[in-house]
Amino acid sequence: MQQFRRFENSARLKQRSHTLIPGGCHTYAKGDDQYPVLAPGFIERGSGCRVWDVDGNQYIEYGMGNRAVGLGHAYPPVLRAVEKALHDGCNFTRPTRIEVECAETFLDLVPGAEMVKFCKDGSHATSGAVRLARAYTGRDLVACCADHPFFSTDDWFIGTTAMNSGIPGTVRGLTVTFRYNDLSSVKELFARHAGKIAALILEPSRVDEPRDGFLHETQRLCRENGALLILDEMITGFRWHLGGAQGSYGIEPDLSTFGKALANGFSVSALAGRREYMRLGGLEHTDRPRVFLLSTTHGAETHSLAAAIATMRTYQAEPVIEHLYRQGEKLREGIETSARRHGLGNHFKIVGRPCCLAYATLDENGQSSQAFRTLFLQETIRHGVLMPSLVVSYSHDDAAVAQTIDAVDKALEVYARALDGGVERFLVGRPSQLVYRRFNQMVDSQ
Repeated sequence: MQQFRRFENSARLKQRSHTLIPGGCHTYAKGDDQYPVLAPGFIERGSGCRVWDVDGNQYIEYGMGNRAVGLGHAYPPVLRAVEKALHDGCNFTRPTRIEVECAETFLDLVPGAEMVKFCKDGSHATSGAVRLARAYTGRDLVACCADHPFFSTDDWFIGTTAMNSGIPGTVRGLTVTFRYNDLSSVKELFARHAGKIAALILEPSRVDEPRDGFLHETQRLCRENGALLILDEMITGFRWHLGGAQGSYGIEPDLSTFGKALANGFSVSALAGRREYMRLGGLEHTDRPRVFLLSTTHGAETHSLAAAIATMRTYQAEPVIEHLYRQGEKLREGIETSARRHGLGNHFKIVGRPCCLAYATLDENGQSSQAFRTLFLQETIRHGVLMPSLVVSYSHDDAAVAQTIDAVDKALEVYARALDGGVERFLVGRPSQLVYRRFNQMVDSQ
């Protein structure tokens, strides 16, 4: 049987990192509490669909920088564009030509959008959209989809989660929620808060596809009630369709936000929408008050915009999205075959679109289980695959997919034994935990 990997260098770095950085890293989803004890703590480098940790262990990676790396790590055309831009400087007192070029390239891909503003992360983009909607409508309330896990680090969203410490109750009261694919919950919101809701924000889809015209019917209700529809395309953009999920579903929202795969891991996000709304953040209108929309010192760094242009042009010129669907479908078929062979059809499930798969780990009672998720991660890591999700990139070739299916098959063999004999017999250390929890738990992380 293959032995567990060694993580001595990661362990030493972990001790230093938690002393210096709250949580030990800068993204909660990358934290130690999200992974098994026997997991790489720090990545040294990446190339294509593979990464190497600080102990020299190699993995096929899925998740790809929390879905931000759509083409592959260190993708050569993107790196060449970045290097060329950096030789001329990265940040100046006035705008640069590349800002206009990047905006034109983006708007050519998202036909329903008429103006765009770039920033560095998704939180700023979605919060900018919320502020714009409140300014345009003169209303305070915003509604977000309760079934979608993350919209922003800002108070208007985090106040809806269990980690709402430090957020005033008055702020928490300004955000209400509705359910995905539940049009009655949207109708009820508008009836209960008549004339008070500025916007509804949701992802176009996540695991479930929109049913019975849900997106279009929600848009109709927004228009009837004077609210804006905001689609958060941080994940779906440049995965579902070249024009985003809105292109796939044939809907033009009032505002939409993009990021993640927009610049193949470089820090670029976008707020886009109809000119009627976006212009309020500009200099030319006189009929309404000015909106301090997005203004970041590093929002238009030339090398990041160069990365975005190179990434978008690769999507235009090459069959990137088709590849994501094809490889994702191969993964789904191979893993589901393995799950059935091990008798796990009701305990391990692949969910989502092939271009953006995830998995569900269920215990002996069919309930969602962090312990079984952690065991599965532990065993796939043991066999050279790092897969907090099943998100493929353009660099995941057939060999990588075949190796992944083999690793998953070995992990599911242990999973099946754990269902019969108890997960605690096979899991080394504590289970991973949910990000949104009110308090930390005292657990042994060694």
